[in-house]
Amino acid sequence: MTTSRRGFIRFGVGAAFAAMPLTRASRAATLDPQRRDNHTVIRLDCNENACGPSPKVIDAIRNACGRSNRYPRLEYGALSERISAYHRVKPEQIVLGCGSTEIFRMAALVFLAGGKQLVQASPTHEAMAYYARTIGSNVIAVNLTPTFAHDLDGMLARVGPSTALIYVCNPNNPTGTLTPRKNMETFISKLPASSYVVIDEAYHDYAGISAMYASFIDRPIDDDRVIVTRTFSKVYGLAGLRVGYAVCSTRTAQQMRKFATEDGINAIATQAALASLEDTDARNEAVSRNANDRQEFFNQAMARALKPIESRANFVMMNTFHPADEVAHYFSSNNILIGYGFPGMDTHIRVSLGLPEEMKEFWQTWDTLPYPKNVMHH
Repeated sequence: MTTSRRGFIRFGVGAAFAAMPLTRASRAATLDPQRRDNHTVIRLDCNENACGPSPKVIDAIRNACGRSNRYPRLEYGALSERISAYHRVKPEQIVLGCGSTEIFRMAALVFLAGGKQLVQASPTHEAMAYYARTIGSNVIAVNLTPTFAHDLDGMLARVGPSTALIYVCNPNNPTGTLTPRKNMETFISKLPASSYVVIDEAYHDYAGISAMYASFIDRPIDDDRVIVTRTFSKVYGLAGLRVGYAVCSTRTAQQMRKFATEDGINAIATQAALASLEDTDARNEAVSRNANDRQEFFNQAMARALKPIESRANFVMMNTFHPADEVAHYFSSNNILIGYGFPGMDTHIRVSLGLPEEMKEFWQTWDTLPYPKNVMHH
């Protein structure tokens, strides 16, 4: 089966806007009128927010369509200022990108040119490694620990004179697991002065605050080598509009902006991001809903004697004890897409949390898998 660089099947889905009351289920349907019938797919493969953007954000998107004849560059300042105020940093510390993946591309071009080395975990989100390889960088991948955290000691052991960048996704994709904050601080303190760290906090909003976890934006350390990325794709439901950003030192931000795509964030996406930051109620609702949906997934798994990996994100990874590509193919034949194909985890699948009716169909399909159920548990 041919897959993209992220290892998942991609399907194009049409979008339209309808004037209707936006319930939890209908919000997503508003942006996709063909969301689900007997011939369309349930998409549980890309860690998207199944409910989509909030009604207030959808209104902002509609209003912005009327200005789509104008280049958006004059609106970037307002977005940078709003993000900086949200995080209590200077606007000069904000780097905007067409999704956080563009931030990764910028970082690769700044730090990895000339054959420099990238160190990261395996498996983890693949975009940084992809951009590193396109410019001839050597990518060193270090396996996760038995508890699916980053093996920071192992990564540190692979850092050498040519290591210019380290990538840490926390919570990690595809496992949904945390690497303890204290361990990360110790790790960063031991790095050579020439090594920068990109901390990908795409799933920050779902992680919660604990002794193990705290954002490196909300609780920064005094180290100019740290670059923290966020995205509007997850909790805000704007994956299709592509807005991301980095928070870093002013000097590093200036270096990275040199490689930004000119007018890379469109006018509609800019207004959607601004409205998303203002709609704190919708964000809090999305976080609470995700926690409930995640717990329900574990409830359903435990009822089947399954033990998924503990997740702090909007997806769950689970060992099927059978080839993951076969399991994914079976789900695909039942019009359900799931994530699979992760290095070193050939029997694991990753399931994004969908709408309740979608998750019901996921479990109904799981129950029909042509495998003996007594060998599909820990």
